[in-house]
Amino acid sequence: MNSGLKVLVVGSGGREHALALGLLRSPSVREVLLCPGSEGMMALPPGLSDKKLGRAEGEPAAVARAEQVDLVVVGPEVPLVRGLADEVRALGIPCYGPSRTAAQLEGSKAFMKEFCERHGILTARAVIVRSPDELDGALARFKEPPVVKADGLCAGKGVVVADTMDEARDAARRMLTGEAFGDAGKIVVLEERLLGKEASVHAIIDGKRALTLPVAQDHKRIFEGDRGPNTGGMGTYAPAPLVGPELLAEIEREVIGRVVRGMAEDGVPFVGTLFAGIMVSPDGKPFVLEFNVRFGDPETQVLMETTRGDLGLALLRAARGELVGNELEPSGQSAVCVVLAARGYPESPQVGDAISGIAEALEIPGVQVVHAGTRVVDGQLVTAGGRVLGVVGSGANFVEARERAYRAADKIHFAGKQMRRDIGAQALPQN
Repeated sequence: MNSGLKVLVVGSGGREHALALGLLRSPSVREVLLCPGSEGMMALPPGLSDKKLGRAEGEPAAVARAEQVDLVVVGPEVPLVRGLADEVRALGIPCYGPSRTAAQLEGSKAFMKEFCERHGILTARAVIVRSPDELDGALARFKEPPVVKADGLCAGKGVVVADTMDEARDAARRMLTGEAFGDAGKIVVLEERLLGKEASVHAIIDGKRALTLPVAQDHKRIFEGDRGPNTGGMGTYAPAPLVGPELLAEIEREVIGRVVRGMAEDGVPFVGTLFAGIMVSPDGKPFVLEFNVRFGDPETQVLMETTRGDLGLALLRAARGELVGNELEPSGQSAVCVVLAARGYPESPQVGDAISGIAEALEIPGVQVVHAGTRVVDGQLVTAGGRVLGVVGSGANFVEARERAYRAADKIHFAGKQMRRDIGAQALPQN
């Protein structure tokens, strides 16, 4: 029998495919199962013919037990908030992901705000509203229109950046009455609007220690120039020059460190990925916009290319509470991910369009194509979601990585393909 870890990755999006590819490159890993994954994810990358990659259908905890896996890595937030990590651990299987209680850092924005206040973590001033009767009084506490956030999980759609008080009032009322987002919006967080630039900071945490990964920047809006509706993310790049060594050290100390200590003090040690959405203010202070309790998507796509070491070993040690802290380190590479989205995304994405050109894209050095929303019909790869593919270019510097990503993205075709051509433009060297 081959030695090495058998790892189950839960999920079927671009983040999970990127994690599977990162795990397959790990010396400690011999096999990766995706649950449920997709057909498009099943091709082994060149040079990894000694590894195994497969899919498994069914409830993840049951699959983990039946397949006798050594580690479960949970990709999306919904199963974490529902307690999947607790189920897996109850079977005696190491699981990389927070408990149901710890996952409330993402699952409840009110929980997150109260946690930050309790543990001295810098974040925007907020008022929590629990009934429509409280709304007018809460709004009166803001001089400018606040950001309106549904408390629960809304698939990335539960935030309204209001331009007027009337817009904020209407958005909050629709959430509180259940008209928007159902039960997820029946508690609302009104938050002071912050100015600055955003960065995505990820840390692997074992309950006591944290290992910080390179800082990434995301591009949320559908159109170039940050116009149009928000999406799950149209592209990312890393490392982001916005966060230098001194600022990163402050974030590690004042944000990540306080979360690790605070969760332990509250009796809910955090095990998994802490993804802090940080707003860097004009005077250089890091404010927490939100916490996610899993790897970001499409941030993971570039993080896998800008770190080196044994990802499988790092996640297993974190799951066991035995993180050393040197399992992963910056690779010295730069990476850019360009998302190819379906026509009609984000409102009403078209599915079923034939995809071509991936083989040609993969002929470009330093390019990886990550499947996010694809399936195979009668032997043909077709679109099956809003964000279809992530085209990742890596290189010795940012310019090289970006050029490779866009050259590869232009070789891939499907009807109505949407992509932004300004991913990482703000990080280009200024002449």
